[in-house]
Amino acid sequence: MHTFGAHMSIAGGHEKALDRIKAIGGNCLQIFSASPRGWNFVKATDEQVELFTKTKKQLKIDPVYFHSSYLVNLAAPGRIGQLSVQNLAHELKVAAKMNVRGSIIHLGSYIDHTTKEEKYKTLLNHIEKILVNSPKETLFIIENAGNKKIGLHLEEIGEIVNDLKDKRVRVCLDTCHLHAGGYDLTGKQSFKDFLEVFDKKIGIDRLEVWHMNDSRDSLGSNRDRHENIGQGNVGIDVFKNILHHPKTKNISMIIETPGFDGNGPDKRNLDILKKIAKTP
Repeated sequence: MHTFGAHMSIAGGHEKALDRIKAIGGNCLQIFSASPRGWNFVKATDEQVELFTKTKKQLKIDPVYFHSSYLVNLAAPGRIGQLSVQNLAHELKVAAKMNVRGSIIHLGSYIDHTTKEEKYKTLLNHIEKILVNSPKETLFIIENAGNKKIGLHLEEIGEIVNDLKDKRVRVCLDTCHLHAGGYDLTGKQSFKDFLEVFDKKIGIDRLEVWHMNDSRDSLGSNRDRHENIGQGNVGIDVFKNILHHPKTKNISMIIETPGFDGNGPDKRNLDILKKIAKTP
């Protein structure tokens, strides 16, 4: 069975996002735990947690994922790196209480002038700190980059995953970001080859979730501007391949599209994916 969802607003409370995803026909969900534009640490009272978990169960929305703050940079030394670690460790603690599966994370970028080896060591050290200081049942999910940041290519993600040696570390693949990074998955054979490389470098069992987004830019552009499904340059065949391949079709699919009315992920985008899934 396909699991379709979207990134929804938490305005008015986390539980409101559950109502919003249900209203557009989704059965899984991605949300920010708090405002992503500042160092806001999510606050959730026992009453709020109970309301969220009760509503989640009633509406049958599962799984739910957090998406980390835009400010997180796990490769940064000093204050930014420390705040990133504290923010994500706290977010995963709240995730465990709220029955949220884990956090989908942009790792950040190498910004200082130390050697690449030192930068990489900082990145791994920060991720290890988060894993040690957060609940074991929560997942740390690395999202592939669509620009010149950490995680643009599978080889780089594979190195990080293999060096961490922790089953809690998973991967989220964004179709727009793959397109931006030069991965052409339109052909059945090219998609099959891609999955083989993913399995070899990372492990197919690590693939936790898809971000199903079209792209406003050309293949290999290193630009990650999202577009509505079928309106951009990714190509319907890529979505078809994902939705029909036995190794990928049962993985949760989350849209982060601008919406046909410009108001964010909508029913029309989800309906297009559902139609593709039903069409042989």
